[in-house]
Amino acid sequence: MNNFYELKRQDQEAYLMYPTIRELRRLGGEATTKELKRMVVSNDSLIPEDALTLTKKSQKGHVYYPFNFPFNFAVTNLVMAGYLDRPRTGVVILTSKGRSFEGSADFLIKDVYKISLPMWKERSRKNKKHTVAKSDISDEKIDKLEDWRVELLHALLKLKPSKFEMFCRALVKKMNVDIDESLGIQLSGDGGIDGYGYMTTDDFRTTRVAIQAKRWGETNLVSSPEIDKFRGAMDKYRAEYGIFITTSSFTRDAIMASRNGTRVITLIDGDHLVDLVAKYQLYVKPVVTYELEEFFTNND
Repeated sequence: MNNFYELKRQDQEAYLMYPTIRELRRLGGEATTKELKRMVVSNDSLIPEDALTLTKKSQKGHVYYPFNFPFNFAVTNLVMAGYLDRPRTGVVILTSKGRSFEGSADFLIKDVYKISLPMWKERSRKNKKHTVAKSDISDEKIDKLEDWRVELLHALLKLKPSKFEMFCRALVKKMNVDIDESLGIQLSGDGGIDGYGYMTTDDFRTTRVAIQAKRWGETNLVSSPEIDKFRGAMDKYRAEYGIFITTSSFTRDAIMASRNGTRVITLIDGDHLVDLVAKYQLYVKPVVTYELEEFFTNND
């Protein structure tokens, strides 16, 4: 495989099955679907590094994440075939079948589709009047509830640099870091940091925290030299901990560089950034809605 994006949709879905099983094992057999997706992208060299943040626009003008579609269906097919289970919303676990699997990727794909494809056809037949077939499900339907994520990232990209850095400091403050009022608040002359603070743990231990913020487009990935530069700035200010925030993604070399040395740097890419904004409700507010279940949509 030379280019994941050039594969047909079902081939993308099929390819993702094996790394999904592999990474879920690394995660201890249970993970949220978001954690699992992040691990699959981070640890498989054939999957583009920008898979979590790359967006496309449909013919109707809807902006969506193309990677979500094959990943979601790879997980669903594995569930149908008994390799995974969903004990609760947003969480997947390896079943005994998944834990004991020792075959090749090709064997896994064939075994999964042998079970799942007839199930898709049966599901489509039973719900023909009310549910579209799997092949007709569009990216727009998959990401309908994710529109706000794209909107937020685009809004962040439109912020001027000083306002984006202020936003990142506000987010880190929500994460229980006391922000220094003098360091890292100037647009220049702060020695490569965009914020500085102090985090107290165990009621007495205080850690110095340096912050770096990069408001970059989705195709401009943060590379390892940027991590090295930030680590140099951490040395200058004797920071024991670093937080690197970007609206784009990190290359695999950057991820490795962040883990080297005695001080690990926490990386927050665009996808994780949106999650944190939602978690801390920073300049956003939740809107509750409801989806009707089959009782209302199927009048048989």
